[in-house]
Amino acid sequence: MHMLERLSDPSRTPLIGTWVKIPALETTELLARAGFDFLVADMEHSPMTLEAVYRMTTLAQALGLHVLVRVPDRSGSHIQRVLDLGADGILVPRVGSAEQAAAAISGMRFPPHGDRGLGTTSRAGAWGLDTTADYLEHGERDILRIPQLEDPGALDEAAAILDTPGLNAVFLGPGDLSLATGLPPGSPELTRMADGLLREAAARSLPCGTAVRDADAAARAAARGYSFVMVGNDAHLFGQAARQLCGDTRAGVRTARGH
Repeated sequence: MHMLERLSDPSRTPLIGTWVKIPALETTELLARAGFDFLVADMEHSPMTLEAVYRMTTLAQALGLHVLVRVPDRSGSHIQRVLDLGADGILVPRVGSAEQAAAAISGMRFPPHGDRGLGTTSRAGAWGLDTTADYLEHGERDILRIPQLEDPGALDEAAAILDTPGLNAVFLGPGDLSLATGLPPGSPELTRMADGLLREAAARSLPCGTAVRDADAAARAAARGYSFVMVGNDAHLFGQAARQLCGDTRAGVRTARGH
């Protein structure tokens, strides 16, 4: 079942994922074995290259995970190649208007709806083994096309942005929203903005996602109506576990030696 299908079924949501910032197959496999529903390759805030994303996507999907890719920016320079490497969808950062949303979505759709090029001999087309019709149908029907709304101006424009033809999900970027407003996470005003986006998304039956730091925050996000939630990231998971292990070990050693 495609990720978009799962997100369209309230009985299956929210889907739980995490950001991937480390370009390593080993950590990708470990995240798959941990039980996440999906991964998001982060090309905006990490050194992930296109080749690293391709290898991560291939492995993760083989292990049963969905893979989204956050492209570096909204210029559209990576969209064609990311879709043709077989990603389940794309997050486009810093979309602030209906015009920007339309431009981003156009790059993810084939003519006459958009300007994505034909690439049937790519991985998305099974290296030419799929028919052109199947490749085109998959690209139009199954791909998640997700703008990230990350500042007050974007949220003010939410209704117009979400009415963009071909847009089929939306993502709230809480970190940049907090930075842009100068308000601390969890403040009443940020909550009001987020709830407004959730209402606009629900009115259009669009899945709405966000990112949080821990399991408790993920549970609160689910209760508020988010359909997909990214929890932490692979680098933080490793760093946190390593720090905890090192600290516990040093404390145990000091105790054992009578210090």
